[in-house]
Amino acid sequence: MALDAVEAISQLQDRSSAKRRSAARRLRTLGDPSAGPALLEALKKEVRDSRTWETQYQMTMALGTCGSPSDLSYLRDLVLQRETLHAVHTAGGDAIVRLSYMEHSHTEAIRWCLNTGNETLVGGALQAVAMLRLVLDQETVTYVLDFIEARYPHDGIYFWPAVASAGWTGQRVHDFLTACVTGPRSDVAEAATNSLAGNYGTYRPL
Repeated sequence: MALDAVEAISQLQDRSSAKRRSAARRLRTLGDPSAGPALLEALKKEVRDSRTWETQYQMTMALGTCGSPSDLSYLRDLVLQRETLHAVHTAGGDAIVRLSYMEHSHTEAIRWCLNTGNETLVGGALQAVAMLRLVLDQETVTYVLDFIEARYPHDGIYFWPAVASAGWTGQRVHDFLTACVTGPRSDVAEAATNSLAGNYGTYRPL
């Protein structure tokens, strides 16, 4: 295990939320699976304090890059709890898809997120789909676009599927992207324009 990861794991227990958050960011970048258990335990403690939403977000995102499919049960329970913060819903959706992808169950995970009806969770899940450049089957693509297009075009939830669509095919996808290009949000229009050209762009989540 790299020294950098050892230091970051130790810093997850720091009294300062800013330092814990910095440690989580570092681990998220490193993607060292040996940090997974420590991140899971740190996150379980962190979510008890509603004031540290940024740290909770970074820890959850880091769990998505360092954790294992065995963490999915905890994450699914966490995002279903009413007191869980919106930031954790976003990061939770991202982490759930990433960890499910490790065991090739990401399609089921995406549908699970959609079926909750939680737009924040879905946004996080589609963020991971875009970042991992997942090519989804036509049935799942239709499922995703049915959910998205039921929302107003001003909604930010259009952004990540517009990015992810660079790797999707079919007339439904083309129509979705064309509508996004002429829609009211400039960020979505830019992402859709890139996707129509088969370009994922250089977007990165927070």
